[in-house]
Amino acid sequence: MKNVEHIFVINPAAGPSDSTRTITEAIARSKHAANCQFYCTKGPGDATNFVARKCSQVSGPVRFYACGGDGTLNEVVNGAINFPNASVGVYPCGSGNDFVKYYGGAENFLDIDALIEGAEHPIDLILANGKYCINVFDFGFDTAVLKHMENVKAKKTLTGKNAYLYGVVKSLFSSMKTPCKMTVDGEVICSGYALLCTVANGTYVGSSFQCAPRSKNDDGLLEVCFVKPVSRLTFFRLVKFYTRGEHLDNPLFKDYIIYRRAKKIDIEGGRDFSYALDGELIEEPRVNVEIVEKAINFIVPRGIGFERQSILSAAKK
Repeated sequence: MKNVEHIFVINPAAGPSDSTRTITEAIARSKHAANCQFYCTKGPGDATNFVARKCSQVSGPVRFYACGGDGTLNEVVNGAINFPNASVGVYPCGSGNDFVKYYGGAENFLDIDALIEGAEHPIDLILANGKYCINVFDFGFDTAVLKHMENVKAKKTLTGKNAYLYGVVKSLFSSMKTPCKMTVDGEVICSGYALLCTVANGTYVGSSFQCAPRSKNDDGLLEVCFVKPVSRLTFFRLVKFYTRGEHLDNPLFKDYIIYRRAKKIDIEGGRDFSYALDGELIEEPRVNVEIVEKAINFIVPRGIGFERQSILSAAKK
């Protein structure tokens, strides 16, 4: 560990409040404090630029710990991706922290010493129109919720859970159908409308929805879950099962879900089509999505195993 640089990339805007002081004080208490540095981001995109710049300046191994939510982790990944000497970890202090739920939850990543002493594990990434995504690519109802949330948060009329609830209600009346043509490994699975679709490397999306309960982030496959349009009544009847990750095995979903494991997806959207990469909204009419196997080394804290079943079993105890 003595020859490794440990850099904590802190996003002061992540989460309900600025966590900079909490993180720097935790680093100062660490037995590895002498080998640690921190950098506070200055705005959107700064984490990517900083990480890429730092990687180009050093020749030895360097570890970056994204201190924020999934958006901050996404930026750090996109900065480190082209540098084999770099690995990425996370100190989760954002609003959703969805990716770390694959490993049992945020609490498993809040011990600085366990993070620094963690092992590096090569994991897959999602590549969508040239940009990398570590957790989930999605479109349809979920992205409509995000769009409505961003509108009210920008106007500062609502924040937090209230903004999310507003987004859900608004989407229920305006975004129950998204026109698209979707091809999965050469098979056209939709040439009409979708309620929503997730293409997952992780397990959770939207803070609480277990969209990909069978995911493995190192198997070279994307988890594709396409949900056909449903009535609002059916939506309310089924959403609790989707939230708990029971939708792939529940017979109530057999007429509404198309599930595939795949390597490449092509999507043609309609007017104003948008999608999200780790919660970041992007508007483009067409998108090509593919898996990039073992694309980056992810730092798994000491005490957490790599195998999916071991993680799930530990989480249930």
